[in-house]
Amino acid sequence: MRKVWRHKTISSIGLLLTVAFLLSSCAKLAEFFGEEEVKPAAPIQEPPAAGAPSAQQPMAGKESPLKDIFFDFDKSAIRKDAQPRLNEDLQWLNANPTERITIEGHCDERGTSEYNLALGERRAKATRDYLEVAGIDARRIKIVSFGKERPFAMGHDEAAWQLNRRAHFVVSER
Repeated sequence: MRKVWRHKTISSIGLLLTVAFLLSSCAKLAEFFGEEEVKPAAPIQEPPAAGAPSAQQPMAGKESPLKDIFFDFDKSAIRKDAQPRLNEDLQWLNANPTERITIEGHCDERGTSEYNLALGERRAKATRDYLEVAGIDARRIKIVSFGKERPFAMGHDEAAWQLNRRAHFVVSER
């Protein structure tokens, strides 16, 4: 009887240690397979105030008259707070009917490069679709995804990630 009790105890301890090991390595396995741990998002903050760097500045240094829009983590749906910005962009596009634009889809640093390229493309397409439904000619709009390859905000926290999850507008050179 004592031998059976000791065997069950050792088996139970071994099982508990195995489960603990598997649970501790889940984050590493998710990272290996390109998955992310879903965490509740912090409240969305607006871009930096005047005087601070602006997310409206394209990489080339020329300021765009169009305003970036921002996305929730792992989402490509246009947020309600982005609609007024897009409507202002629509006014500019309607007032400048010969201008062509490129919509760049960007992501934060989390996730694989491949996943973020696809997510950036979905963000750029959702933004383009919004403009097209509002009457902007599709021939005036190009889209490109940079995924996580061209971050605007350098940082490893939610404040930087919020600024990097965006659709950025570039007025094309003629």
